[in-house]
Order: sequence, then C-alpha cells, then structure tokens
Amino acid sequence: MRYFEDEISGIDGSTATFVGYCLDNSSEIDPNRKRPSVLVIPGGGYEMTSDREAEPIAMQFLAAGFNAFVLRYSVKPSIFPVALLEAAEAMRRIRTHADEWHCDADAIAAIGFSAGGHLAANLATSASDDVLAAHGYDADAVRPNGLMLAYPVVTSGPLAHRGSFDALLGDRKADPEALDAVSIEKHIDAKTPPVFVWHTVPDDCVPYENTLMLVDACKKAGVSVEAHLLPQRRPRPVARHRRNRMAWGSTASNRVCRSGRNLRSRGCVVHLRIPTLPRPALPQPTRLPNNRHSCAFFRVFSRLFVARLRFSDQKTSRATFNRVKYPLTGISGENGT
Repeated sequence: MRYFEDEISGIDGSTATFVGYCLDNSSEIDPNRKRPSVLVIPGGGYEMTSDREAEPIAMQFLAAGFNAFVLRYSVKPSIFPVALLEAAEAMRRIRTHADEWHCDADAIAAIGFSAGGHLAANLATSASDDVLAAHGYDADAVRPNGLMLAYPVVTSGPLAHRGSFDALLGDRKADPEALDAVSIEKHIDAKTPPVFVWHTVPDDCVPYENTLMLVDACKKAGVSVEAHLLPQRRPRPVARHRRNRMAWGSTASNRVCRSGRNLRSRGCVVHLRIPTLPRPALPQPTRLPNNRHSCAFFRVFSRLFVARLRFSDQKTSRATFNRVKYPLTGISGENGT
C-alpha cells in the first residue's frame, strides 16, 4: 500500500495536510485495476478538524477496497475561500495522479462531516464556481462524482450553525451577500453529483433542518439524493445474564410467555434457569459525546460503507449509488458484479 502525507499551501500562507492511502494492485489478480476513491473531509466548525471524522473513516473505506484520502484543511483564522481552494487542489491532485495511484478518475467521491460537509458540498455544487475559476481551477474538473454528507452544515439562514459561518467568513460574517454565497441550498443545480446524506434529529449542534433543506433543494434541481434521519440513540444494551436464580417473572420468562401465547394467563408457570457459568462479556459500544456521534453513526455508516458508487461510462460519468451485499470486489459492472 502506498501511504503519503503532503502539504497544500493556502493562499493566505497557511498549510493544509493531504494524506493518501492507496492500495497496490496484484499482478496475480488485476495489475491494471482502477479503484474508486474517497476524499474524507472532517468537521470541526471551521475551527479545527476532528480526528474521529478523519483517519477512522478512511480506514473503513480502505478496507472496502477504496483508495482513501484525508484533507486537514486550514481553519480559523483562515477564512473563505482558503479551505475551498485547498479542497479543490486535493481533488486536482487525485485526478492528476490517478494512473500512478490506481484511481478511477471518474469515480472519486467526497465525504464531509458537519462543517466538512459544508466544504464538500461547496466543492461539489456550483456555489463557488466563480471563486474557483478566479484562482485558476476548472470547477468541473475538481468536482467530485459523488457526495456523501454526515450531519452537514448547509444553510447560512436562521437555522444555521452560526459558529461555522462566523469562523468561515471572519469580518464578513454579517454580510448578507457573503452569507448567501456560501448557503449551499441556494446553489444546487444540475451540476451537483448524486448525494447521500444522514442526520440525527436530536443533534444539538447542527439542526437537522439543514439536511431537510438540502434534500428539498436536490429534489427541485432534479439531483439524485438519498437521506436518512435518525431518532434518539438506541438504549444502551442491558446485561441479560444474572447469577443463578429462578427467572419466574423475569424479562426472559416474559419473553418466552409472550412467544407462547402468554402461558402465564393459562395458569402455566414457566421456570427459566439462568446458566451458572457466565457467557463471555460482549464489548460495549463506545459512548461518544453527543447524539450526532451516537451508535446511529456506526449503524448508518455500516450501510454507507456497503453502499457502492456505481459509475457508468455509457451515458454519463456522474455517479449513482447502487447498494450491493458485498463491498470488497471493486466497482460493480453493468451486471452488478
């Protein structure tokens, strides 16, 4: 596997870190294989880049057969469009080195979290095409083929995550024109690639209405979108096993009774003895700080990692999402294999 860590110089003198994880091809299997790739853009309110939304995500995609790249973009005090131009440069490098890194240049997706979702969407939509052109980038050439967003910052309006826009715009944070220019839902059009987005409803940081506004804008523009809104986190698992005792009336016996048409109501007594030898303890899920990083994260992203980017060369080079059961075989062909 090829691993590298490069620097991207920001227009304000700051420096972004661009990390790549590229799988090697096997001469025995397919020496000319081109893999789909994902650019991971972590969140952090444009004030930092979160560790939990960077390398751990890249490793999951890497294990599924994707090439993965992580962009640690410039944050506060850097302001717009520094981070956007760094993301554009990251995409340019991936496509420029596609042959060297065994990447399919027409199968590159961006995945962004929170404020990183705003940055990914800013790159994928036409929101800042004029800004990219002014700095020498072809907006279409650096646009990803697919867009995956997790609890993204979308709107700069009343439901905005205000801290992100304050950090992004600096002194222009109260300028209506500047705010409108980076409000993603106002700039979605036919150029926007297919979108997969999810959000937890109790998110107390980025209101879930941001995702609803994104979905509505995609629908109006005719952009393919799949969205998942998740309720409160599931309750923490309760230990099933107790020390040796008769479980008459216990949760376990009640479950047995219900499945047997309520034997207790027929005068039957169900005795369920809990084994004296404890079973091996199951690892408990990591408890993360708030609902946006709850077990729903892993539940949805396990589905997301199984989701495949299927790229057709017949009519269009844009991506469409295609679910398959087994994620380890590369890009699916016309027959889904």
